[in-house]
Amino acid sequence: MKLASNKIRSLLAALAVPAFALLASPAAHAAQGDVLVRLRGIVVDPDVSSNDTLSSIHSDVSTSAVPELDFTYMFTDAIGAELILATSRHDLTSDLGNLGKVSVLPPTLTLQYHFNDAGRIRPYVGAGINYTLFYHNSLSVAGQGVDITNHSFGPALQAGVDYAISDKWFVNLDVKKIWIHTDASLGDTDLGRLRIDPWIVGFGIGRKF
Repeated sequence: MKLASNKIRSLLAALAVPAFALLASPAAHAAQGDVLVRLRGIVVDPDVSSNDTLSSIHSDVSTSAVPELDFTYMFTDAIGAELILATSRHDLTSDLGNLGKVSVLPPTLTLQYHFNDAGRIRPYVGAGINYTLFYHNSLSVAGQGVDITNHSFGPALQAGVDYAISDKWFVNLDVKKIWIHTDASLGDTDLGRLRIDPWIVGFGIGRKF
């Protein structure tokens, strides 16, 4: 029994060494002048609303999962600006059936405030603007193509947290709300405005440069 107890204590001690080493290792503190690069996997979940004909046929936009790349420049130890780059493709459905697909490219710029500048865990919040380009439009009704406005401007809100795993690397969890809209028409007939306004949830890894 005593031998087993000693083995258990030895095993716990062996496991504790790398754990304490990780906790004691330098954290990836972002400081003034640093550039943070993150690669995330994101889920784009549209919060859809519409008016006119699009509303009457209960138009909806599918969820999409895609990669996202972003770059943050730290103006101070706490304030940074992030450029978010990702594109997603969505199905548009309605009471008339599947109307086709459209791709969305919403480059987004946010101004961020990072908390806990001396800690391994660094939450942040951000607010900014997005410019959204709609492209590769294959939407149609009864064989006739649906035209959409190819751009929109809208606000963006963001909250997330970085967790340092070394002096350069960190993992990241991020949530954004982006306001996106487009107007649709079928020939000379205005179909109304479609608001996509997605929630975007992402998880990934980052590096400080």
